Amino acid sequence: MTIRAFRKQKQFCGENIKRVNSNLRMDFHNFSSNAWLGFRLELLGSIVFCFSAMFMIMLPSNILKPENVGLSLSYGLSLNAMMFWAIYTSCSIENKLVSVERIKQFTNIPSEATWRNKDRVPPANWPGQGNVDIKDLQVRYRPNTPLVLKGITLSINGGEKVGVVGRTGSGKSTLIQVFFRLVEPTGGKIIIDGIDISILGLHDLRSRFGIIPQEPVLFEGTVRTNIDPTGQYTDEEIWKSLERCQLKEAVASKPEKLDSSVVDNGDNWSVGQRQLLCLGRVMLKQSRLLFMDEATASVDSQTDAVIQKIIREDFAARTIISIAHRIPTVMDCDRILVVDAGRAKEFDSPANLVQRPSLFVALVQEYANRSNGL
Repeated sequence: MTIRAFRKQKQFCGENIKRVNSNLRMDFHNFSSNAWLGFRLELLGSIVFCFSAMFMIMLPSNILKPENVGLSLSYGLSLNAMMFWAIYTSCSIENKLVSVERIKQFTNIPSEATWRNKDRVPPANWPGQGNVDIKDLQVRYRPNTPLVLKGITLSINGGEKVGVVGRTGSGKSTLIQVFFRLVEPTGGKIIIDGIDISILGLHDLRSRFGIIPQEPVLFEGTVRTNIDPTGQYTDEEIWKSLERCQLKEAVASKPEKLDSSVVDNGDNWSVGQRQLLCLGRVMLKQSRLLFMDEATASVDSQTDAVIQKIIREDFAARTIISIAHRIPTVMDCDRILVVDAGRAKEFDSPANLVQRPSLFVALVQEYANRSNGL
């Protein structure tokens, strides 16, 4: 048996074991629920039967004949079983109808915008400068719900590094979702290098941006298919990208090199290596506009330093919009955007923001107190 076959068999067995354990837990949960339901129904039926029997016994014989009492009690003995069967059946039907409800719900989900718009194809080098203009951007997730972003207006120059900070629920992540049109804006525009992104096809839009998420996203396959999913680049270009993100030695030491296995979610690689692979994917793409959602939140300090060094050197000329959950990661940005309750409250350099009373200063102080355990 080859090493690859052994790995596949091992992975297959592991998946089957997980699936069996999941089914056993589900069966045990269902058995426990049914047992608890049966116990309560038996108890309720016994109480009703007991009170009914006492009531009929206490009645005078001229009102209720003894033979009728016996007949009623004999039928009452089967009350528990009938009640359990009726309630269990109704609950089972209700649970199974949930799938019908979900199917009906999914048939009414509106489709995304056009994947490719042949009439609105951006230039091959777009975005070339990385200039971003946001004009009165308003976003809500569903109709008849409050706005999540409430009229954000700002301009970002090409090559500028912008850190986005704010409390949980302020709208930081929503801002990134609007750039990729995972959520369509309710009002306003986002213009990148003179093109309104709302007129572009989703593929033409999303393929031109780079993103490094907080949790590294890897797919089952090989190193090659993860760093170059569309197969557009040569082996030489891939090796150069791996060298720049300091993964060349790790990949070269494996017998299968670029064809080394990557299991689902990259579980056979360390967290730091997964994040570096995502970084190499973005470096290979060479997009002028890069989004980062706290890309170093789940790695150790040494890997964090490596990633920050790579970003400063290899992405120096690119526009970077970085969502920050930890204040120190954005202190070296050119400007800081403070989002509060869906509004852009402050947008200035870190040096200017810390020199006056501001929301950013309050966030810095709060982070310092929390780090010191106060």
